Amino acid sequence: MMTENTNQKTYERIEQAIHWLADHYVEQPSLALAASEAGLSEFHFQRLFSQWVGVSPKKFLQYLTLSHAKERLAASDSVLDAAYDAGLSGPSRLHDLFITHEAMTPGEWKAMGTGLTLSYGWHDSPFGDCLLVASDRGLCGLAFVLNEGRRATEQDLLSRWGQATVTEDPAKTDAYAAAAFGTGGDNLHLVLRGTPFQTKVWEALLRIPPGAVVSYERLAKHLGKPRGARAVAGAVALNPVSWIVPCHRVIRSTGAITGYRWGPDRKRVILGWEAAEADRVGSTA
Repeated sequence: MMTENTNQKTYERIEQAIHWLADHYVEQPSLALAASEAGLSEFHFQRLFSQWVGVSPKKFLQYLTLSHAKERLAASDSVLDAAYDAGLSGPSRLHDLFITHEAMTPGEWKAMGTGLTLSYGWHDSPFGDCLLVASDRGLCGLAFVLNEGRRATEQDLLSRWGQATVTEDPAKTDAYAAAAFGTGGDNLHLVLRGTPFQTKVWEALLRIPPGAVVSYERLAKHLGKPRGARAVAGAVALNPVSWIVPCHRVIRSTGAITGYRWGPDRKRVILGWEAAEADRVGSTA
């Protein structure tokens, strides 16, 4: 039986393995090499990785390739058509998590957080340290740690609410982290701060199902702006709630993984993780 400490160490080891595979996916490293980097036997590494990620290391590597991204773009068309035809009413889903959202009023948006009290905290995730920001109305922000470190990440995300009263209080954001990266089954309410156009783009992102991807051009077309791919890309880049509002599911029409605030390698890992989850769910359906 695993203790909590052992479980955390295993989690950290697999997280490191995921990022190592993302760094070396072009070479398609062998199981033996990946296991050696993780400090485990091939058998033990294969078993633990499959248990935590849902697919074998070899399969996960395939999910990280350019050719697989292209295949997913083609395969997602019918799924996306159905999702957007259903409109933006009702909650969206992240696995078993039901997500509802609201936009700040124009007055609140212009006030830059004046009179607003926010709590923030750092938490573990499968994709590295993440920063969560919440008000008493719901989750306002989620960011992964930037290369420049935690302080730079805090400044980058919290600057959106420059006039708000901000307090570091991980206890108040812990439930949001558990819902976002845990087993799900809870409701999660988002409070989005952006222009009307940005909010419309973020709402559209919430309709992209897990395991699907869309190009910037196709997303613009669904939004009624077939020539507005650049403006849509700008709004996608300013998404304040990473992972939950899945800006990572928008890629170039060539299949290239670029344009992610927290780095293309992390975007590639997230897409690989979701592809594994979609495969797992599909095989048990």
